Amino acid sequence: MNVYLLLSPLLDRGPDRSRCDTREGQILLQELGQARRSAGLSQRALAERIGLDAQVIKRLERGIGSMATLISVKDSISFQLNGLGPGRTLPEQLRNRRHKRGWSLDKAAERSGLSKATISNLERGGGSVASFMRLLAVLAPKARQRAPERAYWGQGDKEDRDSRFTPPDFMDGIYQAFGEVDLDPCANALSPVVARRRIMLSEGGDGLVDVWSGRLAFVNPPFSALLRWLRRAYDQWVAGNVETVVCLIPVRTDSAWFHETLSPVADLYLLRGRVRFLNAQGKGQHTPFSLMVATLGATAEQKARYAALVPGDWLARAVPVAQVA
Repeated sequence: MNVYLLLSPLLDRGPDRSRCDTREGQILLQELGQARRSAGLSQRALAERIGLDAQVIKRLERGIGSMATLISVKDSISFQLNGLGPGRTLPEQLRNRRHKRGWSLDKAAERSGLSKATISNLERGGGSVASFMRLLAVLAPKARQRAPERAYWGQGDKEDRDSRFTPPDFMDGIYQAFGEVDLDPCANALSPVVARRRIMLSEGGDGLVDVWSGRLAFVNPPFSALLRWLRRAYDQWVAGNVETVVCLIPVRTDSAWFHETLSPVADLYLLRGRVRFLNAQGKGQHTPFSLMVATLGATAEQKARYAALVPGDWLARAVPVAQVA
């Protein structure tokens, strides 16, 4: 093997390149930390969520760490970047951005001061955050955090856009069709949802971390963290911790994960009309967006009962891409 290829990661780093040293990189790291705080997570809580030590997160936000850690953190807090190429993963976006600019590995190496081996490693998800930031500074200098999708009713509701609670009359249809709720994993003291077990942040619980249990879980998640809650619901259902999951969510189907993982196993019910949610003061307000009920593990009888009670339509389940091919 070429000795230079073995030594190139060390040659790239140098004594003053062990951490991010570009202005663009520092801005992105600041945005990463802000995204974590906006998600209501301390460095320790985020570390526990993805199975790492808190010091690893602390070092990452200073520009020290691996691409693998960055990718795990990015996915956990739904941190997305604008200004890169298309792709489902960060390494894929990085590679597509280089191709879009018409750069060979040689040119990218010349412009960034990194070796071809290091750039190739970054495009496979390896390497260091410092190297990633140096490449990004020349490949996509305008890359910035993509603004998270907001889910609030009006300009004056930004501060409490997730403080909307499922109304009792809507829950009556859930109880009658699916039975008593055993678990509400994202419960709130003001929520009228009746469940045998409620996981509440105010009591030190975290439905994104704590193990779910019971026959039926009802999930009306914070819409600003929708994808994270759907992933959690899917993971807990696949693990067999809950038999059936019923989620009340906006009709948002733009993520690849939704199409490739959730849709083939979930039953989706498009609701007719708008649900009148309750705010913290108990006042009702219709959503300005359409909603659907996503279920995992629902029986044909439960689905039929729900359709008879609540206006809407069950969608045909998606066929996995592998089966189509």
